[in-house]
Order: sequence, then C-alpha cells, then structure tokens
Amino acid sequence: MANLPPSLSIAAASFAAPSPPPPSPGASSSSAAAAAAAAGGAAPGGPAGKDRKMASAEQLVLDLCDPELRENALLDLSKKREIFQDLAPLLWHSYGTIAALLQEIVSIYPSLSPPTLSPGASNRVCNALALLQCVASHSDTRIPFLNAHIPLYLYPFLNTTSKTRPFEYLRLTSLGVIGALVKVDDSEVIGFLLQTEIIPLCLRTMEMGSELSKTVATFIVQKILLDDVGLRYICATAERFFAVASVLSQMVQALAEQPSPRLLKHIIRCYLRLSENTRACQALNSCLPTALKDGTLNNFLQDDHVTRRWLQQLLHNMNMAGMAAAPHAGLDHIMGM
Repeated sequence: MANLPPSLSIAAASFAAPSPPPPSPGASSSSAAAAAAAAGGAAPGGPAGKDRKMASAEQLVLDLCDPELRENALLDLSKKREIFQDLAPLLWHSYGTIAALLQEIVSIYPSLSPPTLSPGASNRVCNALALLQCVASHSDTRIPFLNAHIPLYLYPFLNTTSKTRPFEYLRLTSLGVIGALVKVDDSEVIGFLLQTEIIPLCLRTMEMGSELSKTVATFIVQKILLDDVGLRYICATAERFFAVASVLSQMVQALAEQPSPRLLKHIIRCYLRLSENTRACQALNSCLPTALKDGTLNNFLQDDHVTRRWLQQLLHNMNMAGMAAAPHAGLDHIMGM
C-alpha cells in the first residue's frame, strides 16, 4: 500500500505506467457502436455461405500485408468482422498481420502532437483498431494479446486532448479495445491494466471526452473497481481514491445540466463499489455529490429500477458506516490522520 507513486499529479503519478491508440469513423457506425458496446460485442456466423465467407476473410487478411491493398482490406474487414467466424484467431495467427495493424497505429503518432490528424487518417487507423478489438474480445486470443502488451500502443491516443472529431473517434475506438478486454471478468486482465496508466487515462477522458467516450471510460473504471484487486488498488492511497472520486463528482454535477441516464448508471455503480471498501465508504461522506443525496437526479432514474436500487444501497452503506455521527472520520482515516 505504501510503496506506490507519491502524488496523483493529478491522477497519473499515483496510478503508474505506459502509453495508448484509437477509434474509427470510416467504420464510424460499426466501430463507434462496437466501442460503446465496449460493453458489448458479438460475432455471428453463416451456415450456407460459410466456406465462401471464410475464403473471403482469408483473402482480406492476406491483403493487410500488402501496402497497396491494406486500406480497402481494413475497411472491408472492420465492416464485416461480425459475419466472419473466428476472425480473431485468423488475424492473430496469420503471418505479419498484427505487425501490419501495429504499423498503422504507429504511423499516426507524429500527427498527435501538434494535433494534425486528418479525418481520413483517423478513419483508417480506427479500422485497424476495430480489428484489434475483435482480437481483444475473443477467448482464444485475449491473453496472448495482453501478453504481447499490445494495449500499450493505444495509450498515446487516450492521452490526446483535442476535441475534434478525428481525435474523438480515435479515443473512442481505443477505449473500445480496452472495454472489450474488461467486459469479461478476468483478474489477469485487470492485473495487467493496473500495471499501466489506464486509470488516469480513463479519468482524463471522463473529464473532457464526448458523452459516448465518457461512458466507455467510466465503464472501464467500473469493471476495474468490481475486481477485488482493482478496488484495493484504487483505495490503497488517498491520492488514488480522491482522483477517482473527484472526477466522478464533476461528472455528476455536469449531468444535472445535461442528463445521460446511461452514463449516470455507470457512475452510481462506481460509487456503490467504492462504498464496499470501509475506508472509502467513510471518506465518501465528505465528497459524495449532493445531487445524489437530495433527489436531484431521481427523475432520470424513474424507469431504471436497478440503478435506483444501487443508489439506495450506496446511501445505506454510507449511513451504516456512521457518517452522520463522525462526518470527517473516514476522510481523516484514509488520509492517515
């Protein structure tokens, strides 16, 4: 608990680690949807034309290694990835394919700072990222994907601050890859991510991203918190806890003016999970947004019985922690006073 980076320097220092990649507009509908479904994503397959589809997929994968054919292959594969069965293993095990996708990612690094990324370049790299999301989602390729540390190639994209559409797509599709990893409850995935800068990078997106990218970033933080190791990690130091709690608080305040029931649901789930840690629950008494306690947001939860129960349980947990009687005890305790 103690031998961890000092200050959160505002989030990053206290969390530790590497750097990131992107999303896609050419595949905008498919990639953005996949990212949002970062929290979702499946892959069907066809009966009759199965062989023909597979032959088509294999040819497109081969085309990825030809610089002249790669752009069209990226577009076709990203659009049709859900109809190709076992595309992820095919991508992973085909000679030179993952290297070609990484080449696409690395090639736009120079456009990140100063921010000069064009819509066309953003579309192209986002199509490559959509294929990596496919690999991250598959049970046979998820762990090899992690062991190769490929998520780190996405971090430079999550570190960008430009709010233009090409950069927003880039962040969203990158988050979609991470979201696909955490969607399946796997402590090995969480353990890997905790060794990187993913939490401060998600917090940055939660502060300045679009509603959709904020939602996916919050979903990722939620999934990390739902893992016991993740919860202990975030609650291990005051800097980490307050970095997460303060961003969640800012988001709640913003939602009072621009409601997003979907985003609010993830935020409340994060708070509820934090309240399951004794020290964090006590500290929440000093920083839980008033809007969650005074019914300001109740109208947005009328039809969402699950989230309403989560909010009730959160407030109950705080009451049980004795917050009313000792308003600052939890804060003092987590600060080591």
